[in-house]
Amino acid sequence: MHTLFPILLSTFVLLTLCACAPNQSNVQTGNANQELYIGIGTEPEGLDPHLVTGVTEHYVLLSLLEGLTTVHPKTLEIEPGVAERWEVSGDGLQYTFYLDPKARWSNGDPVTSGDFLFSFERILTPALGAPYAYMLYSIKNAEAFNKGELQEFAEVGVKAPDSRTLIFKLAAPTPYFLSLSTHYTWWPVHPPSVLAHGGTTDRISKWTKPGNFVGNGPFTLETWRLNHSIQVTKNTHYRDAESVRLNGIHFLPISMDTEERAFRADQLHITSTVPIPRIDWYRKNAPDRMHFDTYLGVYYYLLNTARKPLDDPRVRQALAYSIDRESLTRHVLKAGQQPAYHFTPPNTGGYTAEAKLLYDPERARELLADAGFPGGAGFPKLELLFNTSESHRTVAVAIQQMWQSELGIEISLYNQEWKVYLASRKERNFDIARAAWIGDYVDPNTFLSLGVRDNGNNHSNWGNTRYDALIGEAARTQDPAARLELFQEAETILMDEMPVIPIYFYVRSTLIDEAVRGWYSNILDYHPYQDVWLEAD
Repeated sequence: MHTLFPILLSTFVLLTLCACAPNQSNVQTGNANQELYIGIGTEPEGLDPHLVTGVTEHYVLLSLLEGLTTVHPKTLEIEPGVAERWEVSGDGLQYTFYLDPKARWSNGDPVTSGDFLFSFERILTPALGAPYAYMLYSIKNAEAFNKGELQEFAEVGVKAPDSRTLIFKLAAPTPYFLSLSTHYTWWPVHPPSVLAHGGTTDRISKWTKPGNFVGNGPFTLETWRLNHSIQVTKNTHYRDAESVRLNGIHFLPISMDTEERAFRADQLHITSTVPIPRIDWYRKNAPDRMHFDTYLGVYYYLLNTARKPLDDPRVRQALAYSIDRESLTRHVLKAGQQPAYHFTPPNTGGYTAEAKLLYDPERARELLADAGFPGGAGFPKLELLFNTSESHRTVAVAIQQMWQSELGIEISLYNQEWKVYLASRKERNFDIARAAWIGDYVDPNTFLSLGVRDNGNNHSNWGNTRYDALIGEAARTQDPAARLELFQEAETILMDEMPVIPIYFYVRSTLIDEAVRGWYSNILDYHPYQDVWLEAD
């Protein structure tokens, strides 16, 4: 059932796509009507920006909501979003934002500073359990309020002296603060819509459904057909609606093989990835349609350190040292991915880790023997969990074979659909789990903060007091060189304790139709849809 149902579903979606216009393909119709068809790989977990954590969700939410700042699609330079301008105090501890008077919700309501206050209080309220709440911890007292140490939100360092002004007081100078507000956790929700369908902290609510969702982005939610498509249409109330060229976007949650077939049949403008077996074909036959872009992300395996024998660092190290990353990236993945010998991608905000995780199967066998499993004898059969994807299975099979041949241990493979997989991770219901992290901003903190014990996205059950202290000290340190040294020490601890096993650094592989304009490669894979349009030759 785990494999048959997705195949049947993907086939149904492809047939539906190809049958909807007998005389014209989606690409032809889309080009004529300025409607983009884009594959997103899987069904989104949800559309509540304060509860989701995935790249898939980001792709959709970017069309529906907008924060105080956005980014230039080509250079990633910070640009005005809802805030038309801002001021920064000389000590870097206060930011004042002035909202664009043209900013409107999709129902015509003005976007106010009070809407942002409501949204910040919501994501930081402990009862909501927002996994990304720590993204706001640079605000004074935000962490204390989120952890229940402060009861009054009024003590958090964000104020609204009037309907168009927001003033932030920071706990310490934060050089990437303007980048934080480009992330969906900082985006506002429409207070009346949230409250009309339950309480502020209700995790299950109908406010994100079509007909109920009110956003402030360039598009509005038109339809959401589960496991079929999400359709958004141009928001006529958007603050800069006249510059938006697309009239609509169709997000299609279909598997990569179905995506590729749909792309060849001119039913998609953009895919979420390129199937590994098709890379060589496109290199030979359609190289201009295949794109490999540097991507600020790491693919890794997450270890549940609360389960035996993974509670032993020697076992975790043995698993890590026995993976031949060079062979995996060169002969299996073949898209230009780089072997990951540490966790943070190289040259992230000027930082490259000095700690190195080498391929050393002999050392791995020694460590496993020291842990009581010589030659793999007596080692329990563990399970490797991954979300359903042929590329994840391909990687898992390759590493499964490496562990068998180098260590003499058996690891079984188990796949789950995206939403179920996310739930298993959050509940720590796994032994080893496939994971990935894409940088939210260009700074090592976006990667290394994942290892903090109480981080909402740390599902490893691992924690280290010294590590937590280093990440906290880095957040308060103003000297750039000293700050990077703190990260170096923290990453050394992470690679020694090994609650995560880095596998490779990402390359974003996509198939893009020639009609797509304004879609520029960048390391964050950030593509504001108000800058995208279609132009057929």
